[in-house]
Amino acid sequence: MQKTFNLKNALAVPKIVKTVVNTGIGRMMATTSQGKNRDELLQELKKDFSLIVGQWPKETAAKKSISAFKTREGMTVGLAAVLRGQRMYDFLERMIKIVLPRVRDFHGIGSNAFDAKGNLNLGIKEMMVFPEVPAASSRHSFGLQVTVVTNAKNKEQAVGLFKLLGFPIKK
Repeated sequence: MQKTFNLKNALAVPKIVKTVVNTGIGRMMATTSQGKNRDELLQELKKDFSLIVGQWPKETAAKKSISAFKTREGMTVGLAAVLRGQRMYDFLERMIKIVLPRVRDFHGIGSNAFDAKGNLNLGIKEMMVFPEVPAASSRHSFGLQVTVVTNAKNKEQAVGLFKLLGFPIKK
């Protein structure tokens, strides 16, 4: 990669910095009644999310109340996890080799999945494509948004990095 992009220093070669995995659970939380059911649902969703990413998620709260969405300020509306190091590489390997081939109608990652700074953004509609979560035990399904953050200078360097790592990129 250093030769491909004519980089003088080996430390200038792009690398993956972190992977951020998010999910929105506001719709599921709004449909359940207050109290014990809501806490049980949140714990179940956190358990399923932690099975997928390999670490306990952080709760994200609503910044302001929106009556049309039945959300109140401070109410848990999402879960997030920032993966770094070996846990990040394990998650990405599972995603490349197991999850993406199981996604229905998946023909590769398009060029519109990369932003100008070289970060990759993927949306996975069903969590059932992850083998860690058995379909029979989970009563609720949620989608995931995965952002792979790189220190690449531009989109071309990032695409080259992801191709070398084995990501299925469309031509």
